[in-house]
Amino acid sequence: MTIGKEDKPGAPVRTGDLLLVSYRRSRDAHPESGIAYGGNIIPLTSLEGLTGDILQACDSPHVAAGHVGELAHAAAASATDTLPGIGQVSFCPPITNPEKIICLGLNYRDHASEAGFEPPPVPIFFSKFRNALTGPFDPIVLPRSSHEVDFEGELAVVIGKAGKYIPLEDALEHVAGYAVMNDVSARDLQLRTSQWTAGKTLDTFAPFGPGIVPRALIPDPQDLAIQTRVNGAVVQSDSTKSMVFSVAETIAFLSSLMTLRPGDIIATGTPAGVGFKREPPIYLQPGDVVEVEIEGIGTIKNPVVSET
Repeated sequence: MTIGKEDKPGAPVRTGDLLLVSYRRSRDAHPESGIAYGGNIIPLTSLEGLTGDILQACDSPHVAAGHVGELAHAAAASATDTLPGIGQVSFCPPITNPEKIICLGLNYRDHASEAGFEPPPVPIFFSKFRNALTGPFDPIVLPRSSHEVDFEGELAVVIGKAGKYIPLEDALEHVAGYAVMNDVSARDLQLRTSQWTAGKTLDTFAPFGPGIVPRALIPDPQDLAIQTRVNGAVVQSDSTKSMVFSVAETIAFLSSLMTLRPGDIIATGTPAGVGFKREPPIYLQPGDVVEVEIEGIGTIKNPVVSET
């Protein structure tokens, strides 16, 4: 399956077998939710038993039973209106209004080592805000306030069921699904203080998508290949099995501090290979294209442009 227009920086992009997406049919249109299927987008509202809510679809019995493909095929066959092609829409972040975007730091052993730290004894986390979210193929905008913008490919977890003090053994049951995120980071702003948020939550610094793969279709989130490329060159390559704290451990820990709510996004940390620790450092420049690909989920692909 591919997502994106052939004449846009975001295409073609491989995805998982079932991808729940948010999209616009035109620039000024209201966002819709659907399933990327057979080269088209099947609106969720046209599928029996589903509303237009992506989180509800992730938790649907149809998804758990693996029947959504059959429903999508039937809906496509019976559609009275022309279905939008995946090359005819603009893709939005699949979650656009999360209460929380929580990001882990130093959660891959080799990345902690390259940054000069031991693996942390408990998860280190910081926040991005909603202004940072941008679509899976939209531009990363380099701000005038920074000259050291870096890439960080990450597995993103979307919470589907609220919980506090979630037991480790139940943690994955609170996941709606998985997506890809680039935790774009302005290193010169980030490292001015001990709090990293200033360099993390600038506009467009959280490309997210290309959609959500439901939890039922990712049996083991700790066994996924993850790769980041800049202008086609591989800069990060690892497996989620290298995480210091697993997805389940992260959810259990965070829920001991705060209530996790449906739509919350957790970015689970980045592997080694980030730009600012290379010799010489690599920082994003206008004209670059950054891709982050995760096995079984898909690829986001963002051009880099100057704010000016």
